[in-house]
Amino acid sequence: MLDLLKDLWRFMRARKKFWLAPIILILLLLGVLLVLTQGSAVAPFIYTLF
Repeated sequence: MLDLLKDLWRFMRARKKFWLAPIILILLLLGVLLVLTQGSAVAPFIYTLF
């Protein structure tokens, strides 16, 4: 996983694609949010957002 992040950072730095960083960060945060709330009482409210 760490190698993937390093490769991704090198790609963004070499190609000057820094605009990808916020998109990737938001996608990762949404994924973590969905995984963490999957078994809780908050889950039905999170799924209605999408």
